[in-house]
Amino acid sequence: MDVNFGPQERLLWPASVLAGIAMCGAVYDITRKVSSRCFKGYNRLSGMQKVEWNNRGFSTFHALVAAAVSYYLVVISDLFNEDVQNGIIIDRKSWLSDAMFGVSIGYFLTDLVMILWYFPFLGGKEYELFILIPMFQLLHHGLSMYAIGLALLTGRAHVYILMVLFTEITTPFVNLRWYLDVAGQKNCKLYLYNGLALFAGWLVARIILFMYLFTHMYFHFDQCEVHLHIRILQRTDSAIGSSSNERLLVLEDSQGNGENPI
Repeated sequence: MDVNFGPQERLLWPASVLAGIAMCGAVYDITRKVSSRCFKGYNRLSGMQKVEWNNRGFSTFHALVAAAVSYYLVVISDLFNEDVQNGIIIDRKSWLSDAMFGVSIGYFLTDLVMILWYFPFLGGKEYELFILIPMFQLLHHGLSMYAIGLALLTGRAHVYILMVLFTEITTPFVNLRWYLDVAGQKNCKLYLYNGLALFAGWLVARIILFMYLFTHMYFHFDQCEVHLHIRILQRTDSAIGSSSNERLLVLEDSQGNGENPI
């Protein structure tokens, strides 16, 4: 695996990961302070419910940031515009996509630590359908960090990782559903409207978008093949060049020994 680790990446990657962790800590604390002052029901929650309430605060914030940045890079900017001659799609990236990936890794690390620290109480009722609750969460967070980290290190497939990050747009609706449930507001109209928005969000972001993603990958599969062939040629050329250099060194040594016998 070729790692794209230049001078900019040496500073940007660790800084963005730390920024993601700091973001989670700051939003967690802000959620706790604002909720205790502005929501009467917050003070009636149990200690564990307060932890999850605050945890879902930075979960929602990350989802909104990730969706906004992903939408901007994929839809609004010309970074992945095929009409712009800027290399093949799978090799395109920017400092903003690198930074977003680092922040997301910091978020997943923080959330994973909290899940393990408060195990098995953090996660909400939606995870009760899974027999192995921690295994599901570990798998989700682990695969997310692996995919994001791989794209970050190689500098490739940023467009597809950004599309997947955009699906986080449904997370605020999931969290709002939990907030209303815990606050005893399941019978209010907001709970109904949020459920409809959650259904529409899942339909667009989790089904239609993934259909588009896999279709896009299918029609751009030739770029992956071309890239693979280029890497094979580069490695072959490197091996041949190395072998040629070795032969030249041996030849020079032998000629030198012939001219200057010991």
